[in-house]
Amino acid sequence: MILSDTRILEEIAKQTIKIEPYDRKDLGSNSYDVHLGKWLATYDNAILDAKAHNTITYFEIPEEGYVLEPTGFYLGVTLEYTETHAHVPFLEGKSSTGRLGIDIHATAGKGDVGFCGYWTLEISVKQPVRVYKGMPIGQLIYFPVDGNIEVKYNQKKNAKYSGQPEKPIESMMWKNKF
Repeated sequence: MILSDTRILEEIAKQTIKIEPYDRKDLGSNSYDVHLGKWLATYDNAILDAKAHNTITYFEIPEEGYVLEPTGFYLGVTLEYTETHAHVPFLEGKSSTGRLGIDIHATAGKGDVGFCGYWTLEISVKQPVRVYKGMPIGQLIYFPVDGNIEVKYNQKKNAKYSGQPEKPIESMMWKNKF
């Protein structure tokens, strides 16, 4: 069951959901629209190694926008900082974004109860597309949790992406033991 707009507003009032900046016009019937932040990043190496720390280079999206190329893979970030203390947040692309051929996540569309931070976007495109900071890029939907949470994500010692900053974060796969 997905939270409705009135339930999202109730949870914001109870501070179990936090969205900053918040704008009422971005609240849909059962979702909240999020926007592309000003930072993008690309990996420094053409070949990535799952057991190594793969470094990235950041760049700011200029006022005239930035053209994403289908041969590239980009890490972006939401303009919004969010916290979710009692629900499971899912980030999906907007239909308008999809109709431009923009995918905003490769596999990581689900957050955990207790996630606090900016959402890193895993962006790929089907054809060249100019994007702009502040443009609507996705939407958050919230699901209730059945049962008690033993340890929230932001309280886990091994949470690799807790407190994500205002810039995209590279993969932390290398911190896993395998």
